[in-house]
Amino acid sequence: MIKVITYGTYDLMHIGHINLLRRARELGDHLTVALSTDEFNAMKHKTSFLSYEHRKVILEAIRYVDRVIPEENWEQKVSDIKKYNINIFTMGDDWEGKFDFLSEYCKVVYLPRTKNISTTMLKEIVNLSNGGR
Repeated sequence: MIKVITYGTYDLMHIGHINLLRRARELGDHLTVALSTDEFNAMKHKTSFLSYEHRKVILEAIRYVDRVIPEENWEQKVSDIKKYNINIFTMGDDWEGKFDFLSEYCKVVYLPRTKNISTTMLKEIVNLSNGGR
């Protein structure tokens, strides 16, 4: 069995997320998503529209996702790879090169992002439609 892992916040689910999850799952037989907790997002100076619990329920409902685990810090990737017997680590290609150090533990694959869609873009649209509030 080939096991794949990816990491992210997965807030305001959109087609780009689905495409990334589908492509990640196509790399293997099992996909684990390490989902950033609200506390970890705060450490990264990020806020989510949806809570960790809500984002987790949404991810678990997606057919490409086999397991969702909490991402609590930057350093946990190596221990996750070992703990879950991961064969492939994958992220969007906007992170290209940033996780090459993991190739000591598994194959590292950067996947293309879906053009013209991002959570940041959606948040900006929502913010504009609310008069910048």
